[in-house]
Amino acid sequence: MYGASYAEAYTEVLDDSPTLARERERAAFDRAIALMKEAEAAPASAELRQEAISFLQRLWSMLIDDLANPENALPAQLRADLISIGLWNLSQTDQILRGDATGFEALIYVNTLIRDGLQ
Repeated sequence: MYGASYAEAYTEVLDDSPTLARERERAAFDRAIALMKEAEAAPASAELRQEAISFLQRLWSMLIDDLANPENALPAQLRADLISIGLWNLSQTDQILRGDATGFEALIYVNTLIRDGLQ
């Protein structure tokens, strides 16, 4: 009896794991989007801009690392597409840092689409 209930509990945890992972990913995207909106609303604040850029770069760097892992369960084409989006995000943030781009509008839009796609 103990073994059966333990196995059931373990199965439930495994079943919930993808859901919990998506919730954590959504929360990270929510934070990134909030920081970018804050920085966009106060463009003179270098500190806010740097915080938003740093968070977004760390987020996408971690996601790209995970997506590049052959053990990632997502289909290969989807992983490749998401890696491309991640690299674009990193490129855009680099442009903002260099002063070649000033706003977060495109980054907010794309990251909102990605966040909303996490189910």
